[in-house]
Amino acid sequence: MDRDMDRDIFTDEHRMFRSMVQAFVQREVVPRLEKWRAAGVTEREVWLAAGRAGILAPDIDAEYGGGGVRDYRYHVIRNEELARCGTLSPAFNLHSEVVGGYLSALATPDQKRRWLPGFCSGEQVSTIAITEPDAGSDLAAIRTTARRDGDVYVLNGQKSFVTHGLLAGCVVVVARRPDPAGTARPAASLLLVDPTMPGVTLGRTHEKIGLASLDTVELSFHDVRVPCHDLLGKEGMGFLYLLNNLPRERLSIAVSALALAERVFEDTVRYCGERRVSGGELRQLQTVRFTLAELATALRVARAFTDRCIVAHDADDLSQEDAAMVKWWNTELCKDVTDRCLQLHGGYGYTTDFLVGRAFVDGRVQTIYGGTTEIMKEIIGQSVAY
Repeated sequence: MDRDMDRDIFTDEHRMFRSMVQAFVQREVVPRLEKWRAAGVTEREVWLAAGRAGILAPDIDAEYGGGGVRDYRYHVIRNEELARCGTLSPAFNLHSEVVGGYLSALATPDQKRRWLPGFCSGEQVSTIAITEPDAGSDLAAIRTTARRDGDVYVLNGQKSFVTHGLLAGCVVVVARRPDPAGTARPAASLLLVDPTMPGVTLGRTHEKIGLASLDTVELSFHDVRVPCHDLLGKEGMGFLYLLNNLPRERLSIAVSALALAERVFEDTVRYCGERRVSGGELRQLQTVRFTLAELATALRVARAFTDRCIVAHDADDLSQEDAAMVKWWNTELCKDVTDRCLQLHGGYGYTTDFLVGRAFVDGRVQTIYGGTTEIMKEIIGQSVAY
């Protein structure tokens, strides 16, 4: 089935790319998912394979090993196909879109020469370190500091929930200026940090209820001397850079959430046609049909708005408010779909043998990372004219 045929945002070139990504996922990801879940981390080989396939950096300039095509829809296709195979790991979108967005927009020519070839090939997994033990959605509360000392920044602090921290070779660290008196207006900077540098310590791995194959760790920094030439963008502009990149990050999460929900729903429709209750198919029960009707409608409406946001972002016209809306709506919808579909599966839904059970726990975090649902509503609410 060609799922793009009903979506006029894709061209024949996109459909060819999707076919390639589908083959990649079936060959390199699906057979290894159980192994990764048991190990708590993906293998580096899958990142290298993704680099060879050209799916990590479709929009990075070709001179650094990227595809050189400024078209966000290629990122969308990759994210959808991963989610549709029932996984949000590896977090290629974090590497390719979030970190890649900062590198594309802010890196100097020298930084691009040093960091991007490995980024594109998959040899250097990239991630970002924002969250701290006492600072989540409240970015102004971060305590990690970067003090200028000649031609280096002295980095001190602790970060938590660093995705792919066990694999990362490049970490974008958000740090603020030291302010012992606590009187200055918060100003943050972005630093490109190699986690093998002296003073960087890998802390505990977070034990999560889902996404077992997505390693999530703590990182500590003690007097880490980061060369000033690894400042990303301008000093003190970090919060603005984060704000500008958030619509892309939130849309990426929304894309994956909706694709996962659609896959779970399709599996559930099939299951309800195969499962027999009291001599008939499960879907013959009116309450089941009504549930499926409600979910089908909600998914169809979400798809229309999501594709509209994809087109807007591709035209550099996605607002903070629309990004918050699509992120809130799709992640909450995914939570609702997986919950109600699990109920229709009965006891089998509560096992990891069925995709719906795995999606139930893996997808839950989508309403939290990238900004919680409550923060999304606050953004939207502040934009409403009274």
